[in-house]
Amino acid sequence: MSESDDSTARGSELDEAPDLSRDGWPEKFAEAPVRRGRPPLARPKVSTTIRLSQDVIDHFRSGGRGWQTRIDEALRDWIAAHDAA
Repeated sequence: MSESDDSTARGSELDEAPDLSRDGWPEKFAEAPVRRGRPPLARPKVSTTIRLSQDVIDHFRSGGRGWQTRIDEALRDWIAAHDAA
């Protein structure tokens, strides 16, 4: 056994893994649902283009990552304040 083989798998570790090509495993894998990516959202966000003043962009970007989310939250707050009136 070479040095690289020894670093990836030791003798007893090879015996601990089940043989997934036998004993019904292929059928179980075929029946398993495939889930990729995030679960779908009930109300996903919509991509859009909006023109904002440079000072507004600078203000939100100065807070670091998540600046677009903070703009979204600020607009939601504005809507909540103005819907109550």
